[in-house]
Amino acid sequence: MNDYLLSVVLGIIEGLTEFLPVSSTAHLRIAEALFHISLSDGYWKMYTIVIQLGAILCLPVYFRQRIAKFLSTFPRGERGDRNILTHPLSLTLIAFVTTAIPAFLLTKVIGKHLENLHIMGAALLIGGIVMWIVDAINAPSEAAGPAAPKSRIHTWNMEEMSLGQALWIGACQILSAVFPGTSRSMATIAAGQLAGMSRASALEFSFFLSIPTMVAATGYDLLKSLRHSAANPIGTGNIDAHGWALLAIGFVVSFLVAYMSVAWFMAWVRKHGFAPFAVYRIIVGALVLFFASRLG
Repeated sequence: MNDYLLSVVLGIIEGLTEFLPVSSTAHLRIAEALFHISLSDGYWKMYTIVIQLGAILCLPVYFRQRIAKFLSTFPRGERGDRNILTHPLSLTLIAFVTTAIPAFLLTKVIGKHLENLHIMGAALLIGGIVMWIVDAINAPSEAAGPAAPKSRIHTWNMEEMSLGQALWIGACQILSAVFPGTSRSMATIAAGQLAGMSRASALEFSFFLSIPTMVAATGYDLLKSLRHSAANPIGTGNIDAHGWALLAIGFVVSFLVAYMSVAWFMAWVRKHGFAPFAVYRIIVGALVLFFASRLG
């Protein structure tokens, strides 16, 4: 395949899967295997990081009005019932720290699992089952709405979240760091629903939590990939015009596709559920496990 077309395809895959609960990491690894991209190639490792960053940067743009409102109402919140620990921005940072510290300490473990197709397949499959069950349990309460008595859901928007919910979601997100294929958004959405959050509020918090989490993770990985050494001979000085063009194409395509997928996903979830994504995960997970077993 032509390199420029390949860059467009990989950008589309990253943009589509980064924020859907289907695991962008697993999809990129599968695509790289199908297109015979060497996972040990320093340039393509850096390319993967760059297109992930492109997808992530769509979030501050898409949620710019919400972010501005949160900043203007900090720390009391819109209704004046929040404090410095329970404001949505604070809860986002608390959940991020809850995930970041263990994930950083487990860096070596995470590195060993990143290319393991058996772990990816199992994580996709199990995560799909968990997501389906959790969403099905909450579906009657979602249909009944906020006014229904004895609802399983007691948090219908981010402004109503508690400190305990943020800590719980941050802890569950660690699974997505350790086991590729789990999906960060799947872990945070399912954790939020288990903690009494609605689909929409869990999804929105997942998006907000993605901003610090992925900026920190991709920024750290990008700095490592750009650092020239004997073990990593990439460095910016060794990238030619062709290489820069591929990076730019992948970055822009990933940003645009991710922006559209976030807008679509927010609208979809308010009317439907996560079941179709759960089914998709189960099917892809089973296929990956079959493919991995054939490879030995």
